[in-house]
Amino acid sequence: MTFTLAIVGRPNVGKSTLFNRLVGKKLALVDDQPGVTRDLREGAGRLGDLRFVVIDSAGLEMAEDDSLQGRMRRLTERAVDEADVCMFVIDARVGVTAADEYFAEILRRRAKHVIVAANKSEGKAGEAGALEAYSLGLGEPLRISAEHGEGMDDLYRVLMPLADQIEEERPAPIEAVTDVDLSDEDAESGEGSEDWRPSAARPLQLAVIGRPNAGKSTLINKIIGEDRLLTGPEAGITRDSISVTTEFMGTPMRIFDTAGMRKRAKVTDKVEKLSVADGLRAVRFAEVVVVLLDVAIPFEQQDLRIADYAETEGRAVVVAANKWDLEEDKPHKLNELRASFEKLLPQLRGAPLVTVSAQTGKGLDRLHAAILKAHEVWNRRVPTARLNQWLGVMTESHPPPAPGGRRIRLRYMTQVKTRPPAFVVKATHTDQIPDSYQRYLINGLRADFDMPGTPIRLFFRDQGAKNPYKAKADKIVQSGALSKHKDRQKPKGS
Repeated sequence: MTFTLAIVGRPNVGKSTLFNRLVGKKLALVDDQPGVTRDLREGAGRLGDLRFVVIDSAGLEMAEDDSLQGRMRRLTERAVDEADVCMFVIDARVGVTAADEYFAEILRRRAKHVIVAANKSEGKAGEAGALEAYSLGLGEPLRISAEHGEGMDDLYRVLMPLADQIEEERPAPIEAVTDVDLSDEDAESGEGSEDWRPSAARPLQLAVIGRPNAGKSTLINKIIGEDRLLTGPEAGITRDSISVTTEFMGTPMRIFDTAGMRKRAKVTDKVEKLSVADGLRAVRFAEVVVVLLDVAIPFEQQDLRIADYAETEGRAVVVAANKWDLEEDKPHKLNELRASFEKLLPQLRGAPLVTVSAQTGKGLDRLHAAILKAHEVWNRRVPTARLNQWLGVMTESHPPPAPGGRRIRLRYMTQVKTRPPAFVVKATHTDQIPDSYQRYLINGLRADFDMPGTPIRLFFRDQGAKNPYKAKADKIVQSGALSKHKDRQKPKGS
């Protein structure tokens, strides 16, 4: 990428639609109601052979106080200061408003390069508004339609000369997490590629999820050391799932901030539904998921559902109790949290439980260590030889049941995947193995191979006992059937 392009303008002029057009994906939430976008969202823009960082910003409001609109405006102004090029979008069907003139004056003073784009100018309805844009004094306006893709060639011709002057390093693209298949050699040795370790080229993908007002954005701001995400006392400020690439205590990470997730019955607003869906999508991209709790009201029903969803998706889970600085009786509260965790989330038995304060930054070292530990366990490989020795000990100490007098034999075990660890056991009468015995083996894997908390997948594959004489018997049967067939073909009396 060569430069950074920030899209700014009043609410509901089509900034997020243009952002999605430039990145080629529907990353930003789009709706008819104004003010959907609140945070700064970055994406990899592409226009012809140009590659650049494009930033979608909140709508500029006439507010300068500490209200939500005022904080959104300051965040957008920060994007203007840091961007190489600002695209000032107006609504061609509305024309130039007093607010447009006010913000144009701000851009004239603060922005390095400004491009005026008259959006929604398709057809005759936008002609007058596009002509009015000359009055802003920011150069010749571009007539575009973000919805229909019109005017992108004109935008390319304007950006091309700027791309020769400005250089900006391209951020790493977001890649969806996939399971890692193990080769036979890696499965036997328990070793293999170390590509899973975080690096600058492939940072650790971390998602922070939880209920509204748990402190997710505040925690991420404290980790990256700047007020990058919009925060405040209001619940439900975050709407888009915003990703931020940073180094967390020396570890390259891409951190996803997600919208607060309420109970489905309470979610009636369309934008909130889109926000929750975007947050669930971020979980599927992540490798490690931090479930952030409010220590004052931990482990409510929605917290349990969120944690269970992360486990179901096969992600490594770390549970963090926020606002620990406000707790008075810390030892008693910590024992209470651990007891509730073991009781209410048995599927995450052994997962890290840490206490943090997003406001003061205390406990971030423990959170960092827990994230790295969970990620390492999530990628762990166990040698096949050790697994089969362990399987023999487990079946000897607690043999599988024999339903109907038919003894179940567990013959062979190997690890077939990591991220999360997945194992296959070759056995007889697999349809008769109860779920309780499967849980017995999974709990044994957690305890004996130091895999606390991470999701473990265990599958049984049917492998009946092989009869060494079966091939010979089949051959005799086939030869006998052939001779009988020949006898029937002989004419009578021969």
